[in-house]
Amino acid sequence: MLAYLYETFPLCFIAEGETKPLKIGLFQDLAERLADDSKVSKTQLRIALRRYTSSWRYLKGVKAGAQRVDLDGNECGELEQEHIDHAQATLKESQEKAKAKRAAKAAAEKTDKPGPKAEKKAFKKPLPKRSKPAPKVTKPQVEAQNLSPAVLTELKPNQRVSVKLGKSPVAGVILDIKKEDVQVQLDSGLTVKVPVEHILL
Repeated sequence: MLAYLYETFPLCFIAEGETKPLKIGLFQDLAERLADDSKVSKTQLRIALRRYTSSWRYLKGVKAGAQRVDLDGNECGELEQEHIDHAQATLKESQEKAKAKRAAKAAAEKTDKPGPKAEKKAFKKPLPKRSKPAPKVTKPQVEAQNLSPAVLTELKPNQRVSVKLGKSPVAGVILDIKKEDVQVQLDSGLTVKVPVEHILL
């Protein structure tokens, strides 16, 4: 949906670089302008707008002296101080949450790593079982047969999908869709950007 807005209203929704604050009541303008478009629902529009206006890129653009813009990029009034303060507070809170999340993840990774003693035990005991990882390779391939390539219009942010990486698909969640490229956060925590033909449903 965001990719569609970037393409349809490039002077309002900026795909890369610094964004411009949006006109108050822009959702109504969008709903009216896209009323005849069967691909667009108000729910999708709300989600896309919320995602766009809560991004760090957008919040950084809500600053003193910045002008709000309408769908055609026309300026329609300066920002009020309370909106600037709210955006800066939201940005700070979001960045702090992300920082805490990264720290917690790093701490969890440290505790998950077995110490030297545990490693020695693992090598001593299950030697006969080392031939067993083979089913792990075949299992995702079996699952892959039940998956079909995704169609770009069916995809949306926060949707669970599988990504074709190497021989077997890997599960993850869509973060963003830009034209033909889809950004997915894999269950392993890794974020990848792949063409839509690599997405399976």
